Amino acid sequence: MELYWYQYTLIAIVFIWSGFVRSGLGFGGALFTIPFLLLIHDDPLFFLPIISIHLLFFAPLTLFFGNRKVTDGQDQPIADANTVNWRFVRFSLAIMFIPKLAGVIGLIVLPTELMNSIIFLLIAGYSMTYILGRPLQSSSQTLDIVFLVIGAYISGTSLVGGPMVIAVALRHIKPFQFRDTLFVIWTVLVSIKLAAFAWAGISLNFVAALYLLPFAGIGHFVGLGAHERLLRQDSKKFYRILGSILFCASGAGLYQVLS
Repeated sequence: MELYWYQYTLIAIVFIWSGFVRSGLGFGGALFTIPFLLLIHDDPLFFLPIISIHLLFFAPLTLFFGNRKVTDGQDQPIADANTVNWRFVRFSLAIMFIPKLAGVIGLIVLPTELMNSIIFLLIAGYSMTYILGRPLQSSSQTLDIVFLVIGAYISGTSLVGGPMVIAVALRHIKPFQFRDTLFVIWTVLVSIKLAAFAWAGISLNFVAALYLLPFAGIGHFVGLGAHERLLRQDSKKFYRILGSILFCASGAGLYQVLS
């Protein structure tokens, strides 16, 4: 892939941001970065394998070597707290496996312009929920299944199905389990996606992923330090600002595709 020097610079900066939101929030490595990457180079099949490989590298590091201190509401340590809710992992993956495969097939066969439009529209929709302070929420087992199926399909096509899964996770897992439980789920889903890419003969861009790994690593370790603070603070203002930026980026992306 031949790009201008400033495009390489911008891609490196975006991957620093990708590492930060992934480790700091437990999700968003793709959702909060793919619109900016597509504005730089409009090929999702180039960036999605790189983001997937980075997640497979950093998720185990976070699970095994991340900050394991778990506290209650009075900042008192909780002894032997399990930061992964394995019951929710089994429940969600059993529902999401088939829709995930269907989404990956859609990504492979659909035209790039159409996929870019779908990605930008989805992210614009998500951004409005953050701007309005009304993120998606599930209130029943039926909605749990609906959100997980839709989220798995969207994740298969673009890796931006996180808000659908989070809407269900919020009903079932405790705040201190949030990041690590989601990392286990993302690891399985991303492994399915990469295996499908390899089977379809799509390049996994290992060399590009390796070059960008140090930049994602910078953001990753900054995000690890910010994770506890993000859990304790009221993050509505943060998400509202982030949603506004995503909405503008998605609008610019849609304009770029349509023109």
